Amino acid sequence: MNYISAISIEMKKIRRSKILLLLLIPVLMMWIPSLVNSDMIFDVRDIPITPERNFFIQGFMGMAWFMLPASVVICTVLLTRTELSHRGIVKMLSLPVSRTKLFLAKYTVLVFLIFVQMAFTVLAYFICAAAASRMHGCDLVLSPAYVLGSTFRIYASALPMAAVFWMLSVLIPSPIFSVGIGLASIVPSVLVINTEFWYAYPVSYPFYFLMVEYGRAAEGVYETGIDWIPLIPAALLITAAALLIACIRFQRSQKV
Repeated sequence: MNYISAISIEMKKIRRSKILLLLLIPVLMMWIPSLVNSDMIFDVRDIPITPERNFFIQGFMGMAWFMLPASVVICTVLLTRTELSHRGIVKMLSLPVSRTKLFLAKYTVLVFLIFVQMAFTVLAYFICAAAASRMHGCDLVLSPAYVLGSTFRIYASALPMAAVFWMLSVLIPSPIFSVGIGLASIVPSVLVINTEFWYAYPVSYPFYFLMVEYGRAAEGVYETGIDWIPLIPAALLITAAALLIACIRFQRSQKV
């Protein structure tokens, strides 16, 4: 069995689960309040930002800081625990597929799930922005190019974080402790992004990229540049190290 076939099998598993529904819930939790309280976007408190940019930033802020990382934590645990019911991992390993390919297929599915949640977020933004525009009699919908570009940067920045959370879910046998440690690691990201070593903490990447967009939308509020060096080397090193450690542990723990 090749890598593509392994991914296909993993995708069939998540279609039977409720993971996709779990990805939609945080999106609704963020955007429904944004729509209901959309009148607050006009109260910028002397911050030089337009209402339409403010609506976008405020809607994405909770998502980038907490909801997206929390969703990744939950998804990693669910993906690692899927095989434990009815000895599913035994059935998988009875197939002609290497443990490394199986591990990478699961991580690929995790990356896909993050993409799905960001797609839900974009769709919810356009629906809520259009509804808010009707409510307030002004155009609050930003250009698709800007929205998609900003969302893609947040999505790409979440991949190193996903590798770290995936490693934690494999290393820590208890799902309660795995989820607890993962969720606890989200909180410091607000403080970490204001330090010079923020690039060493991948959990802070999505929120950092959103704050950069905030700085570009509201001049003087936050920095608008990204130090790609050392960000890119650090992100690649962290991702590779996390996946290598998790892969080794996964192979040892799934011996049957």
